[in-house]
Amino acid sequence: MADTPLSHLVEHSVQIAWEFIERSGDLGDAAEASQFLSHKIEQMVRNGERSRLLLSNRAIDAYRRQFGVLDA
Repeated sequence: MADTPLSHLVEHSVQIAWEFIERSGDLGDAAEASQFLSHKIEQMVRNGERSRLLLSNRAIDAYRRQFGVLDA
């Protein structure tokens, strides 16, 4: 993981988050979701985070808060 280029880390983290949100049925506008997830994950990577699962899970949580997706 330490040798993974940051662009791959961001790409994989976005993919994990996207697939989860899509499977959960919570995906709204695809372009907006893509931009939101990419921005959140890139922001965390710039702040030093390198854990793919942590990046994707935090992005999912942020997406759900931003777009009002609540657990049943």
